[in-house]
Amino acid sequence: MIHLVKILFVFIAFLALNFKASAAHIRCENKAYAGKTLVFYRLDDPVTGKKTEAFSLQIDANGKGNADFDVKKTEYFFSDFEIYRGMLFLQTNESVTLKLPPFREKSFADEKNPYFQAISFWFISESGNHLNDKVSEFEQRLNYLTDKHFNDLYIHQSKTVLDSIKSELDALVPKTSSEVLLNHKKLKIQLVEADIFRLRPESYSGIFNKINSTFWLHPAFEETLNKTFDNQLSFMAQAIKGNEIKAAVANNNLSALTKIVESKFKITSPVTDIVLLKLLHDGFYSNEFPKPAIEKLVKNSRFTSSKNQVIKTTAQNLLKKFSFLAKGSTAPAICLNDLEGKKICTNSGNDKFKYIVFADVETVVSKEHLKYLSRINELFSKYLEIFVVLRNTDLNTAKEFFRNNEVPAKILLDKNGTYVEKYKIRSFPQCFLFDEQHRGVFDFAKAPLDGFEEQFGTWLRNELFMRQRNQSR
Repeated sequence: MIHLVKILFVFIAFLALNFKASAAHIRCENKAYAGKTLVFYRLDDPVTGKKTEAFSLQIDANGKGNADFDVKKTEYFFSDFEIYRGMLFLQTNESVTLKLPPFREKSFADEKNPYFQAISFWFISESGNHLNDKVSEFEQRLNYLTDKHFNDLYIHQSKTVLDSIKSELDALVPKTSSEVLLNHKKLKIQLVEADIFRLRPESYSGIFNKINSTFWLHPAFEETLNKTFDNQLSFMAQAIKGNEIKAAVANNNLSALTKIVESKFKITSPVTDIVLLKLLHDGFYSNEFPKPAIEKLVKNSRFTSSKNQVIKTTAQNLLKKFSFLAKGSTAPAICLNDLEGKKICTNSGNDKFKYIVFADVETVVSKEHLKYLSRINELFSKYLEIFVVLRNTDLNTAKEFFRNNEVPAKILLDKNGTYVEKYKIRSFPQCFLFDEQHRGVFDFAKAPLDGFEEQFGTWLRNELFMRQRNQSR
């Protein structure tokens, strides 16, 4: 028994030592951030952009923050806070004290802008010798040089000037630098060169063969992959031999599609697989190919059972994205408090269709659409239940608006933006129509003033007729 206890103690000590050896220690100090929490995410795959929360840096009342996180290899993380997106490489068993930028909240215009783009920056450290410091220095120098020589590069397309810039950047990031930094430099410069000389993707896409898959979740790879192969499947389908592409997709001929892609872009496995998934992703949303055919290709075991975890995860995320809120699929229930604090779920009843309107009562456009819900309710109250999901807003303002306008809907307040993010809402109002079982009815439901009345009325007449006919059989 004593011998067993000793073995158990040694095992626990080994686990603790192993965790400690691979942990990264992050610190920061900035009084302007007192009480804030910076949530850091990791990228799940380079195609869909899906993210997963990794760790949080909680900052106390004195502006000091600490976090420990297990890092078994150099990994990329990012944090979106206020107007910023802070990017960070963490390495195994390192301690880093981050410098935070001047705190600046989103303005009212930023909050209401559905296409707001955060200011991206690389965190730098107090010591100045962290990998991030080197990446940040490279980025700043690249931006400075391309701005300084803008006319020579982008107007006169001077190869001599570009070569001189490359030489200076090679001196800044020599061949003895870490592979992470070398890959970052290589891909960033390639994007600049492609932009300057208007290069076709096939003229430089072979560069991806030289990037090990362990670096596919780094931002330079993600950016270069997506810019290089953006909508290329559609472009190929519209080319002289485009029928080959269309036939390969329609007939679920992955082998033929692979040969065409490898031949055109001069790429080989495993890069071929991530490129194919990027092409299929864009092809799905182009409306140029049969969507069921695209889905079937992505379901191929080459992707879904791949030994490469990034390939496998990308395929899984693509299939989830394709089916999310698609016509006929079950949508996630929205469960939030109403204006009186009572919790309501959109899937609580199964006797009516559910019209979900994501809105913002601080904008004129949303207000006018919400007022028209009275007309929608007059026409379809027997068959339709209306829900309004409000982005975070002043409670009294919301109550006053709905009281004055007698909007016939269940009002839900999304204080934390949970469902705005989950439903991928980019602008307001945005609407969805679900059946009694909370399944999508339309690929795109119109807003109240944009024709929902006619869209739903026409569909409802046909649906009721079909149901009555089926019952009479």
